[in-house]
This record gives sequence, C-alpha cells and structure tokens, in this order.
Amino acid sequence: MTDQLQILCIGAALWDIIGRTPAPMRVGSDVAGRITRIPGGVALNIAMALVRAGARPEVLAAVGQDPAGDALVAEMAARGVGVDHLYRAPDLPTDTYMAMEGAGGLIAAIADVHSLEMAGAKVLAPLRDGRLASDAVPWRGMIALDGNLTVALLAEIGSAPAFARADLRVAPASPGKGERLLPLLKRPGTVFYVNLEEAGLLCGTAFEGSVAAARGLLGRGAQRVLVTDGARDTTDASAEGLVTLAPPQVQAARVTGAGDTFMAAHMAAEAGGMDRAAALRHALTVAARYVAGGPEH
Repeated sequence: MTDQLQILCIGAALWDIIGRTPAPMRVGSDVAGRITRIPGGVALNIAMALVRAGARPEVLAAVGQDPAGDALVAEMAARGVGVDHLYRAPDLPTDTYMAMEGAGGLIAAIADVHSLEMAGAKVLAPLRDGRLASDAVPWRGMIALDGNLTVALLAEIGSAPAFARADLRVAPASPGKGERLLPLLKRPGTVFYVNLEEAGLLCGTAFEGSVAAARGLLGRGAQRVLVTDGARDTTDASAEGLVTLAPPQVQAARVTGAGDTFMAAHMAAEAGGMDRAAALRHALTVAARYVAGGPEH
C-alpha cells in the first residue's frame, strides 16, 4: 500500500457521541458507562481507517461553519484525512450521530445527517468542476460512497460521466436507508458492502446467511457484493464465483464503526494487490481487532 494512493470518501463526516456500558440494557435502563465524542460518519470512518492502512483519503462531505465544524475539520486534518474539498456550509449545523451500546451490542442509534442531505450536489462539486475531476475528465480511482446521500444524488453518481470510470465502493448508511442504493445496483464497476439485513432490504426478502444473500443480490443485477453476517460467515460474490470466510471470534468491546473498518481494510488490501481471498481474510482480521477494542480511529 502506497501513501500516494488517493481514495475519495463521499458522504457523512460528523461527530459520533457514543455511550458504552458492559452491562445488559433494555428500554428504560439507567446504567453506568462511558460517553465519548469522536469523529465519525461512514465516509469519515472509512477515511480514517484508510489513513491507518497507508492511503491518502480525501473526504467530500458537508461540515458546518460552526464551532463543532471547526473542531471536526481540525481533528480530521490532524488524523491525516484530506479536508481541502469539504463543503463548509454557512447556514447548516455540523451533523451528529448518537449511539448506545450495551453488553457488546448496539441498543439504539440516531443519525442526524440533515445537513449532508440539504447540501446535496454541493458536496460533489469538486468532481464536476475540474478541481478533482469533471464530466470531460472523469475520476479513475477508488471512491468509497455511503448511503446518507439523497436518492437524487445517488442517481447522479450512477449516471454522470465524471463518475463513469470510478471504482465505486458502496455502503448503506443504515438498514433503514439501504433501499436508496437501488439506482446504483446495476452500475458497472460497483462493489456493494452490505450486512445480511441490508441485503434483504435491497432484495425485498429475508436471507438465512451471507451466501444466499450474495446470490440474491447478484440475481438483482449487482456485479459484485460483500455480505457480512456479524460473527458468522462473510461472502464476496461476483460472476467469478464466491469466496466465503468466517471472521476471527473475539469478545466484542464495541460495534459502531466495525463495518466501515471492514470496508476500508478490504479496499486498501485490494488496492495493494491482494487477491480476493487474501483481501477478505485481511479485512475480517482488521475488523475483528477493532471490535475487540483495537485502534478506535
């Protein structure tokens, strides 16, 4: 992996506010734990993981011109993430994600990404006006895309010439927004990273495991998919065949950001020349280390 490899990460860059406790929780629980505020959002999580892998990621996102936004941009730059092409919204607040984790699992979460949605096409401007690319000179590298963008914007990415040559890697923002990705499902050169629930939403059915889900998505027109199923098998599927591996078994210390860590590690591994099986094994190992309490960001 070379530090000269530039990868674009498009989507949410925000503050994660996460409460964690080792105790079991239910509705109405009031328990002791730790509350942290760290940089987050799908696009930024992937970018920070790519920095650790030796890449040079650039984030395209909407960040407010408020104190929270100034602090976030400074923290992103300090962590080695490119911030030159952020859209600094003068009239919108910086977005926030809030999650509660108990006994190693996610209890509930709320994603306030209204500023990203309202900024719309302004986030993509550097890829249309020549700063990074244009319709005449399309982007030819990897792009990590999260599903927090509006349906209209995802459709634009799927059809605009500026994106036609990109190696597009796509992740839903959450299962509830998975259906937003349908305009990209049959786009050539697109790789989807989804969990079992998200695969079911995209296909309109429930699957028993990652193999069935991956085959279902290929049947819907996807060219390549990676389907995770928590601590069970993960499947990488394309017309070339299926690769299915089980992740290392670890005691979960956290879950928020695990999928983004997996995606970034897999992208970095393939950019570095690993074959499909080796890249999948590497990504599962990195994600398991993260879930077990390894490097936060």
